[in-house]
Amino acid sequence: MKKILLLAFVLISLVSYSQELRLLKGSITKNLIVNDTINETYSLYLPSNFEVDRAWPVAFVTDFKGRGDAALSLLISTAEQEGYVLASPNNLNDSLAISENVLIANRVLNSVFNTIPTAKYRIYTIGFDEGAMFASILPAFISELKGVISIGAEIGSFEVLNPKKPFQFIGIVNRADFNFSSMYESKFHLNKLKFPNELLVFDGDRNLPEKETIAKAFRMLTLTGMAKGYLQRNDSLINASYNEFLIDVNANVSKQKPLLATYQMLDMEKVFRPLMELDSLKASQKVLRRSTAYRQANRSQNSYFLKESFTKEDYGYYLEEDIISYNYANLGWWNYQMDELNKLDKSTNLFERQMSSRLRGYINALVSDNIDFIAADEKVDWEALNLLNMIKTITAPKEHEGYLNVISASSKMEDYGTALFYLEELLKTGYSDKEKLYSIEHASLFKIMPEFNEMIEKYLKDARYDVIEQ
Repeated sequence: MKKILLLAFVLISLVSYSQELRLLKGSITKNLIVNDTINETYSLYLPSNFEVDRAWPVAFVTDFKGRGDAALSLLISTAEQEGYVLASPNNLNDSLAISENVLIANRVLNSVFNTIPTAKYRIYTIGFDEGAMFASILPAFISELKGVISIGAEIGSFEVLNPKKPFQFIGIVNRADFNFSSMYESKFHLNKLKFPNELLVFDGDRNLPEKETIAKAFRMLTLTGMAKGYLQRNDSLINASYNEFLIDVNANVSKQKPLLATYQMLDMEKVFRPLMELDSLKASQKVLRRSTAYRQANRSQNSYFLKESFTKEDYGYYLEEDIISYNYANLGWWNYQMDELNKLDKSTNLFERQMSSRLRGYINALVSDNIDFIAADEKVDWEALNLLNMIKTITAPKEHEGYLNVISASSKMEDYGTALFYLEELLKTGYSDKEKLYSIEHASLFKIMPEFNEMIEKYLKDARYDVIEQ
């Protein structure tokens, strides 16, 4: 009977869209049409316990790379646990103007409103990386959005924020992520603007947080909804949440990570202050902040923050100089910088290893931004573009795109010696996509040369063109 009621509701709401439309519970429904007048779609996830007789909180997942369904998949277990509907627009794109993307997001928002019963003050956005930056500014343009979960990115633009219309911002970031420093500093800016905000910080080998960390962010939104009266108070859930958060704090204290424990207690204070007495938490926080372990860790982290900022300035300065002067001779300096980071990766000092990871992420992002900027110019500066791609093969030696771009640009400039060198460097990494090699842009002449085919024969066998012995 419940399934029949759900189907009836869906058909009534969306009869103008398609008689074949079915919304699934407990899995993703793909390619839902936004409306009949525009060619836009979105994906929707309904928790397995979804019913039409109550309003549901919704988290809109923003992605610019066509990975909306993949992003939804990462959040399914959280949506199930925390009781959230997920929706993801399929037509957002970083090539579009912000205003166009905002309109796309708003149309999807309205379509979801017309499709399922939504909780009026519990509509949020969530994004990863670039999608997170866009998610963080959407509430400034769409008043129905009351909060943001930003994974791995700071606020997209502080200029668009309106202190008279604050929304809750929850950042999630690995301390080894190059965005950690900026997200950490953003807390103070948001505090000045009186925007409620939390920053969930974690350590680990990968930048994506565990599902438990994401679930904690959703729980914070739920608790804030209770504090503001948008959701009926649930003392059992409040107390259980407090105890769960406190277990994580104690775990970090026992792991000798006083800074992480302090960050968590600050967030707990913000979230639980309107809901319960926090005298014991405040007392514990004071004791921890006065401890020798905390003071040493804080001093050490700040020291590496300072060193990191100076190194970033060096990277920015030398990269700009190299581009302007086509300074190929400075490739050795970039090699040296990466060797130094490789040494720091093996350090016994956690803060030093994390700084190394952040610096590596920073320089790769900086090089990639410059590549995109120059490649988008109407009159492409091929020398500068080629140099940047050469630097990319140094800063990210396992990423194949840089090598392929150097081969392409060098072939275009008829520098076949350089193209051949980077072809072999690419093949040494284990690259084996022969079809891609024989379809490199601007390399038509290079690909029929004996040297090119000898290299293919040496590493991959079966060159496309015969190598004629002289």
